[in-house]
Amino acid sequence: MTDVKGFCDPRFAAVREALAALLGKDDVGASAAVCLDGEPVADLWGGYADADRSVGWERDTLVGVNSTTKNMVALCALILADRGDLDLSAPVAAYWPEFAAAGKENVLVRHVLSHTAGLPDLSGPTAVEELYDWESVTAGLAAQVPEWEPGTAAGYHALTFGFLVGEIVRRITGRGVGEFFAEEVAEPLGADFHLGISAGHDHRVAPLIPPPSLTDEYVAGAPSGPDGTRRENTGLAIRVKDANSMAWRRARIPAVNGFGNARSIALVQSVLANRGSAGGVRLLSPQGCEPAWQEVFRGEDRVLRTPMAWTVGFGKFGTAFGWGGWGGSLVVSDPGSRMTVAYAMNQMIDRDRQEDNRGMEIVMAAYSGLH
Repeated sequence: MTDVKGFCDPRFAAVREALAALLGKDDVGASAAVCLDGEPVADLWGGYADADRSVGWERDTLVGVNSTTKNMVALCALILADRGDLDLSAPVAAYWPEFAAAGKENVLVRHVLSHTAGLPDLSGPTAVEELYDWESVTAGLAAQVPEWEPGTAAGYHALTFGFLVGEIVRRITGRGVGEFFAEEVAEPLGADFHLGISAGHDHRVAPLIPPPSLTDEYVAGAPSGPDGTRRENTGLAIRVKDANSMAWRRARIPAVNGFGNARSIALVQSVLANRGSAGGVRLLSPQGCEPAWQEVFRGEDRVLRTPMAWTVGFGKFGTAFGWGGWGGSLVVSDPGSRMTVAYAMNQMIDRDRQEDNRGMEIVMAAYSGLH
């Protein structure tokens, strides 16, 4: 068994065992964490921060978690809604007037948050570098025609989610969503999670490792459905080498370029599972958390090509909600048991070639501690 560091309430010993097993099999370096009632009950890490296995994964190692970042962006929107600064049922154009163009005057804020706005793709950018220009990307989205009547269908907004929600946050607060998150979420909680990351933290970042037998040219595609089909990639290919680049770290791509570890992910998201507070810090009211688990859409997702249930900002899975990232990271919250479980790693797995149940193994191990 691989040596796992950190602490674990005896009830959650199965989480330590699960992480050790993963580190002994598929993982190079990884972290796993569980919060219960807004307090940490497991905070574990182990393995290596590099593919050569020469640098240990430390307590404060950070990793890019790709779409697990969406959970953080969604929380920012729910905080603004809870404060009365954002109406989830209002048109996006109420906050962002230019967005009403091309028949989008009836796109509501909750459509954007539930992947039902009809804007799953960026029509303009064809190179990753173009994503780094916030004004250009958001202006392009404001001018874009929806692919379907908003609210009538869902299609995973892989990249557009962060630009759309982020621009709404910026229009309301005058701050970028990364800045808002840092000041209103991470700082009060003492959570080491970053939307984009500054140079001062580079030495702590564990680069993502491409899936076994693949190189850093490995591309993020739309996840494939159960029958192996997938929506056509729309021309913007993001590779592992892009996600590991300095330009990516410094950019504002809030759907996908968050950096953290399981501890910080679980701490932040436990706010929603624990009726608005964690570690004695209240970020929103109990009622303000409810949109995170109230279903907005259920049906076939046009991009994922699989049946999905979406809430305001999250995927819904039975009584739990959350979302994961390209390569394997994951966070799941259960408001009924007030538990949040997170997993973050550097070794990516390509689900088209190999089943990836790593995050779910950590989640199931955590559930075993509740009984």
